[in-house]
Amino acid sequence: VLNFSLAAQNINEYFEHIRNNEAELTAFISQMPKGGDLHNHYSGAVYAESYINWVIEKDFWIDTQTLAVTPDVKAPGTWTKFSALSSQGKLDLYKQKLLQLWSTKDYYQTEDGGPEQHFFNTFPAFSPASSINYDSGLLELKRRAIAENVSYIELMLSRVNFPPKKINSADYNITLGQIQSRHDSLELRSVLASLYDSVMKVPIQDSVKSFIRFVHSLHDSLNIDTANFTMRYQTYIARTADAVTTFKNLVASFEAANRDSLIVGVNIVAPEDNPVSMRDYWLHMQMFAFCHQKYKSVKYSMHAGELAEGYVKPEELTWHIDEAVRVAGARRIGHGVDIGYEKNNYELLNYMRKHNVAVEINLSSNEFILGIKNDAHPITLYKRFHVPLVISTDDAGVNRSSLTEQYVLLASRYKNITYGDIKTFVYNSITYSFLDDAKKQALKKDLDERFKRFENYVMTQQP
Repeated sequence: VLNFSLAAQNINEYFEHIRNNEAELTAFISQMPKGGDLHNHYSGAVYAESYINWVIEKDFWIDTQTLAVTPDVKAPGTWTKFSALSSQGKLDLYKQKLLQLWSTKDYYQTEDGGPEQHFFNTFPAFSPASSINYDSGLLELKRRAIAENVSYIELMLSRVNFPPKKINSADYNITLGQIQSRHDSLELRSVLASLYDSVMKVPIQDSVKSFIRFVHSLHDSLNIDTANFTMRYQTYIARTADAVTTFKNLVASFEAANRDSLIVGVNIVAPEDNPVSMRDYWLHMQMFAFCHQKYKSVKYSMHAGELAEGYVKPEELTWHIDEAVRVAGARRIGHGVDIGYEKNNYELLNYMRKHNVAVEINLSSNEFILGIKNDAHPITLYKRFHVPLVISTDDAGVNRSSLTEQYVLLASRYKNITYGDIKTFVYNSITYSFLDDAKKQALKKDLDERFKRFENYVMTQQP
């Protein structure tokens, strides 16, 4: 039996020996401690099979032509109950159709509209299912994480529901649009200050308190945190709404994160190449910077640089990551795929290293949505400039993937990434999480023990 020091010495050699064999690599990675998953969307993380089972159990309606699903029929269509499909012997057929619609399963056999469109269309399609059974969904994610040797998930769970109306949005939207066209940040700060005052006069705290109760009702009643697993939550805004809606939702999100320790951060989501996302990107970054001044302790990550050549005009690839990092002040960015096109990218990379701005790498997601993989992916560019990296899943349910697969792809595709680098990425997932320092130290200590057991186990079990 090898002692720990000898096992640690040989584990690197063993890793290099198996990295070109996918089956052996998977067996190794599946048992390896993986730390945290910091880029994880709840609705996209639950597998479609679960969503389908939930709507069947509740006997929702399905339009057999469009495959729309709803608890109540509110529009004309070819609607029928799932129980009726079952009695007709058609339930398995429609389960398969929904599986293909609500995830990427069989996509390349059923292509329709391109990968990006299909991916983002899954979310509204399964929204009737993702908005129910949060308890079952969270427990599914917890069980899967523990089985994968994942000790922490930072979950983008849900949005804060801001009170409707009560603000003169039309006038503010016109003004904000005019300021955006001039990129006048000084004038914008004045207008946002006025808008902020208007937002705070609305009973925003009721919405914030309701959201916090929602998070606690799930987290506490389900006993999510255990000795070997921890979960915390981000709230988020959608970048495709009008400017006033975006801002008031952002304020509500910062308020929630500022008031409760379970809500550790804020994010911004939705397709970055959406016309509204592109038009208002500068405005959104300024809004984050404004909120940061109001809520100094609130941490935030943001989807930035989830773009590739051909998705937008070439000049639009040159500034999104820079704005997210330098103007908005993001602690982490998700994806960061177009870094090679950013203006003065070497300077930006050095800035990110110096200021410890981590990048959440999502290999399967980047490959499916953007077609970016292998050496077209900038992961080795980030690594060469010593930018902190974390490996994450993005939407494991939609992509039918796992954190294990992300590390297998990492090890098999990028030969200059060593086992030592992979361990660094695992520890980074705790270091660059939005947890408090005491919890980080506890999880790192736990990781030390997990890796010690894992490396001894691997080396002592070899024939």
